Amino acid sequence: MMLMSERGSFRALVLREGGEEEPEVAVEPVEFSDLPEGDVVVEVAFSSLNYKDALAVTGAGRVVRSYPMVPGIDLAGTVVRSAAADYRIGQQVILTGWGIGESHWGGFAEFARVRSEGLVPLPEGLSPMHAMALGTAGLTAMLAVIALEDAGIVATEEEWTDRPGVLVTGASGGVGSIAILLLAGAGHRVVASSGRHESAPYLHLLGAEEIIERADLEAPARSLESQRWKAAVDTVGGATLARVLAETSYGGAVAACGLVGGAELHTTVMPFILRAVRLLGIDSVSAPSAVRTEAWERLAREVRPEAIESLTRVIGLEEVLGHARQMVGGRGRGRTVVDPRTAATTAE
Repeated sequence: MMLMSERGSFRALVLREGGEEEPEVAVEPVEFSDLPEGDVVVEVAFSSLNYKDALAVTGAGRVVRSYPMVPGIDLAGTVVRSAAADYRIGQQVILTGWGIGESHWGGFAEFARVRSEGLVPLPEGLSPMHAMALGTAGLTAMLAVIALEDAGIVATEEEWTDRPGVLVTGASGGVGSIAILLLAGAGHRVVASSGRHESAPYLHLLGAEEIIERADLEAPARSLESQRWKAAVDTVGGATLARVLAETSYGGAVAACGLVGGAELHTTVMPFILRAVRLLGIDSVSAPSAVRTEAWERLAREVRPEAIESLTRVIGLEEVLGHARQMVGGRGRGRTVVDPRTAATTAE
């Protein structure tokens, strides 16, 4: 463990404002004195490259609120300094959300100074690498599954015969991939929606029983359509969410956690009144600490390490920009973990 007194600077991926072009992106030394305020300093073991990070790094979305900024909306590591009573030096922790990588420097660095209220203890049996292989995407997926369970959506034998299964949209992405793992592990018949034909073997490996074309959910929907889904995890939003709501069966529920397809929702009250469909909003950033802790503990119990590794690649800081461009271009798949201590790829 490297304490702050032992060195004056460390490696970080720094974004600087680039006008109308992409932000300037460089891996450079950062002084500890430059870190933003916070009551806990964490030596970062791993972060993960999420879609929001990709938007920030490429300048494709209005994510970063001030420059310079160290992106990375989650991190896992070890506490090396603490003024917080709940966290001690040497304790392993996870941080997701709470503005890091947007308004507060985030996880793409060897060290981070953060606010303790955003932290949760690393659950027993979960390594920092596996925690970030799950990351914000895994937390979001688990919160969606918990919300569906709370709405009474449980696996039944009937859904494998003559009743609809559970749909996951944006299935090739991080949230979608882990949602498939969790739902299939709970016994659901999972239907995955993806726009990438080459992802079919990967999605079947995760546990998807059936795969449908993304275009199948992009056509304009009437207020009510044929009842195709018992429930759904929607990571897309926009027209896709409207279509999914119109096709959800009576008493079903849709856990919505994505805005890639847009924030507007063109639907009527008919799915909610005539079919008693419930729309469940999922936001891992604003979830209370107790809820996030429960979700992480369930992830540690319910997702096998080898299953996480099958959908994960590990990259160094210098590789972030290239992978961010792929992700924004729709060529990302699974999970990408960032190791700030090396510039070389350590796993595929």
